[in-house]
Amino acid sequence: MAQGDSPPPCKYFNLTYPLPFVAHVEINRPEKLNAFTDAVWAELPPLFSHLSTSPSTRAIILSGAGTKAFTTGLDVQAFSSPSSALNPQATSKLDTARTAQYLRRHIDDFQAAITSIEKCSKPVIAAINGWCLGLGIDISVCADVRICAKDTRFAVKEVDIGLAADIGTLSRLPKVVGNGSWVKDVCLTARIFTASEAESVGFVSWVGKTGGKEEVISEALRIAEVMASKSPVAVQSTKELLNWSWSRSVEDGLRYTSVWNSAALQSEDVMESVKSGMEKRKARFAKL
Repeated sequence: MAQGDSPPPCKYFNLTYPLPFVAHVEINRPEKLNAFTDAVWAELPPLFSHLSTSPSTRAIILSGAGTKAFTTGLDVQAFSSPSSALNPQATSKLDTARTAQYLRRHIDDFQAAITSIEKCSKPVIAAINGWCLGLGIDISVCADVRICAKDTRFAVKEVDIGLAADIGTLSRLPKVVGNGSWVKDVCLTARIFTASEAESVGFVSWVGKTGGKEEVISEALRIAEVMASKSPVAVQSTKELLNWSWSRSVEDGLRYTSVWNSAALQSEDVMESVKSGMEKRKARFAKL
């Protein structure tokens, strides 16, 4: 990384750079199957905010430490402890209206933490293996690309613990998959679905052939290296325009693209792309 381009301190996330301009973020609680506590999700927004603006980062891989899980979701035991913001004891002296406001603020903060992945200006590749449950689905649908190992098992588990998923799955999964019947099936039953089923409905775009984490990380590195080799102006512009247009009309998307590219087309990267092609050499792009 460039001098002065230092990430925030993290206990529950590992950050490495296995390739030039490619960041690898690992959720780091393998002994707990990478389950989330208050402390874990609090570290997420500062980390992805840093990566979003870091000139040393052009593509990001997100995975779970260890070999058993991407994440099994919320650490239910930790969230039921007296110190957790969701423990009923925290609101036992409040009336209904104040309890609702307290919980809404907490849910809003949690939603914002996970949305920091989606809002990151750099493309994020979710490299999933093992168990991906509950919050793991919330995180996955915020990523730009989802790939998984053959042995991955998914589930939208919230109804099994008496909740409607509230961190993003119910809003994003129907748009990601485009099959309302299948989405309601997995969300209302909390049933486990396989990697092959996830691929068949379009939830993931690639499934490994041999199983295990090593293969999926290798594929994620291949994809990230290609992304990082492109113009950072072009890649970040493309993500911005795709995300902005996702829930808007074609007309609105075209208008926003016109305004955006009136600035982006002035980048030196356009000429460098053309020259490198003519000279049959690898393009070299300045940091952004």
